[in-house]
Amino acid sequence: MADTTMHTQPTTPSSARQADPFPVKGMDAVVFAVGNAKQAAHYYSTAFGMRRVAYSGPESGSRETASYVLESGGARFVFTSVIKPTTAWGHFLAEHVAAHGDGVVDLAIEVPDARAAYEYAVAHGATGLEEPYDLKDEHGTVVLAAIATYGQTRHTLVERTGYDGPYLPGFVPATPVVEPPKKRFFQAIDHCVGNVELGRMNEWVAFYNKVMGFTNMKEFVGDDIATEYSALMSKVVADGTKKVKFPINEPAIAKKKSQIDEYLEFYGGPGVQHIALATNDIVATVRQMRAAGVDFLDVPDSYYDTLGEWVGDTRVPLDELRELKILADRDEDGYLLQIFTKPVQDRPTVFFEMIERHGSLGFGKGNFKALFEAIEREQERRGNL
Repeated sequence: MADTTMHTQPTTPSSARQADPFPVKGMDAVVFAVGNAKQAAHYYSTAFGMRRVAYSGPESGSRETASYVLESGGARFVFTSVIKPTTAWGHFLAEHVAAHGDGVVDLAIEVPDARAAYEYAVAHGATGLEEPYDLKDEHGTVVLAAIATYGQTRHTLVERTGYDGPYLPGFVPATPVVEPPKKRFFQAIDHCVGNVELGRMNEWVAFYNKVMGFTNMKEFVGDDIATEYSALMSKVVADGTKKVKFPINEPAIAKKKSQIDEYLEFYGGPGVQHIALATNDIVATVRQMRAAGVDFLDVPDSYYDTLGEWVGDTRVPLDELRELKILADRDEDGYLLQIFTKPVQDRPTVFFEMIERHGSLGFGKGNFKALFEAIEREQERRGNL
């Protein structure tokens, strides 16, 4: 089965890691199943400033899929489309795109020992999709395994300490699609958010607690994420080092259809809603992405009228936050700046968040009402509120 997987972050040896029953190194890659991987690679190169580094397709011996690997710092995206489905994997990818549109099929996680991670996960209730196996070429060996999570999403477990190739065996180095920006737009994957059905959030939180030993990091319920019309509930699970963070959302009963309901309807079930990307300069990132045609959610000027009173001083002046429609939030650990794109495909499903952290480990709780009202305005324009 052809795999689609991701990137590494530096390890941090510690007693906490040694005691972790399911140690991870970080996100390896976010893998997308798309209708046209070549065009997707071009879009994310130009609009997100990513650099194409590897390719797999007919020219490299892959007869049924074409895959493009793009990176920005430690963040890695893989875009795969089906050329001619001849195996179960090819049919699955084709069926995934038909059912869900372009979307995330795999949140791959780098681990120090893929066999041990897989055995632990399956022993604690995970559904195994691929037992551990080796992939080899002249650059070394990668050990891969895969388990199922919500919807048709999977976690490929990637052990790549014995490998120095461009991505995985079967991939060849590739030059950038376009000239990369002098300064990258973002440098890491901050968190990946999943949407699940009403009543199933706690089930999947328990899954990550039990199967991966992840702990609960944050919880947003009741009025935390609610407007006059719609609401949702969210809990965040993370590994012991907080390098891998998975917020999980479910809809809540409200007067009208929430953004989670809309996602579930148009995606055709549970899946990855958005990817948050960490940037060191959100102002430069937003300016460049807007110039490249990326649409961000609009925020009314009234949001900024009282922002300084509770957020205080930030690296970016209030007037510039207002100009660019960047949100700010502060907690006991510091503050963060964030902004959200509109959906990046025709279906109102997957979107992205750009986030710049200054001490805060939060997710912008103070912005939830403004953000969700902005999303509701977009839902209403689409006729889906």
